[in-house]
Amino acid sequence: MYRKTYLEINLDHLVDNYKLVQERIGDKKVIPVVKANAYGHGVVNVVQKLVEENVKFFAVSLLEEALELRQVFPNIDLMMMGVCNEGDFFVASKNKVQVTIGNQRQLEQVLSLNRPIKVHIKIDTGMHRLGFKDLDQAVQAFQRLQKSNHVNLVGVYTHFATADNDYDYYLLQKAKFEEFLTKIDHQHLMVHASNSSSAIKYEDSLPYTSHVRLGISLYGLTLDKETKFLKNTCRLITHISEVKELKKGEKLGYGANYQAKQDEKIGVLPIGYADGFIRKNQGGYAEIQGYKCEIIGRICMDQMFVRLVDHMTIDQEVILFGGMVSIDDVAKRLDTINYEVICQITSRVPRTYI
Repeated sequence: MYRKTYLEINLDHLVDNYKLVQERIGDKKVIPVVKANAYGHGVVNVVQKLVEENVKFFAVSLLEEALELRQVFPNIDLMMMGVCNEGDFFVASKNKVQVTIGNQRQLEQVLSLNRPIKVHIKIDTGMHRLGFKDLDQAVQAFQRLQKSNHVNLVGVYTHFATADNDYDYYLLQKAKFEEFLTKIDHQHLMVHASNSSSAIKYEDSLPYTSHVRLGISLYGLTLDKETKFLKNTCRLITHISEVKELKKGEKLGYGANYQAKQDEKIGVLPIGYADGFIRKNQGGYAEIQGYKCEIIGRICMDQMFVRLVDHMTIDQEVILFGGMVSIDDVAKRLDTINYEVICQITSRVPRTYI
C-alpha cells in the first residue's frame, strides 16, 4: 500500500450480523449473498471468514463470481441467481455451481444438457425482473425438471421488491408465491423468499420457507429505519497528503469553482472519483480528529479537497464514511441508497481487514 487510502473491513462485525439474523430466524438457514465482490467488501476474505464459522452455502449473481470462489473454495455450495446463458450451463455443471431457471428458454437448455446439475426455479411474483411470471408455466417447468435424470431440483424462490417500503405490495407478492407452493410438492426442497428486510421483519409469517438470503444487512446496512441492531462493517479511510494555505478570494480545483471567503487551510486527500468517491460528494463532509470538515472544490480523478481546522496537518487520518459521517449520510447526499455507496468503491482502493 503506497498511498494511505483504503477500505477498512471489520470481519468480526460481519459475523456478528450473520449470527444476529440467524438467531432471529431460528431453525431456518441464512444464505449469505456475496455478489458484487461481497458488496465491495472483498469476496474471498468475506467467504473465508464465514467458512470458518461453518457456513457452507453462498449466493452470487454471475457465473464469473461463482467461478472465482470455486477456485479458492472447492467444497462450498454456490448458487448463481443471475441469468445463465446457453452454453454456460455446461460450465456451471462442471464447476458444481447451482443455477437459477426463470424462463422457458433456460428450461429447455438445462433439460438438454445431459450432465448433472443442481437447479433452483425462480418465480416472478411482481418484481418483473427474472423468473417465471405465469404460474402454470412454472408448475410445468417444476414437473419436467423433477422427471429429468440429470437435473437435481434443489430449490424454489422468489424476490420481494418492496419489503422495506410497501407492505401491501409485499403481501401481493407473498400471496402469489404461496399460490405457487400449493401447486407443487416442496417438502424436501429449499424454499427461500426473504431478502434482508423481509428476513428481519416478516420471516415469522413465512412458515413454509427453509432459508433466507441475507445481502445488505450482512454488511451492517439496511433500508429500514427501525433496524438498529446491525453493526457497521466498513470505513473508507484516507490521509491528508498535502496542506495548502488559501488567501481570501483565491480559488482552487477544476473550473476554479470554489473561492475562499476568508484565509483558509485546505487539505488535499489522495482519493477521487476513479476510486468510486464521485464528484457529487462535493459539499459533503469528512471526519478528521472528531471534526466534520467540508469537502470543497471539484473532486478530481485522484485527489480531492477538504477545508481544515487550523491545528490539522499532513498525514492525519480522514474518514470519508463509516464514522461520524455514516454510509447512509453519503447515500442521502448523493440521492441514492447505501448499496451503491459501498459497491462503487473500486478495486483501486485496497481492502484491509480487522
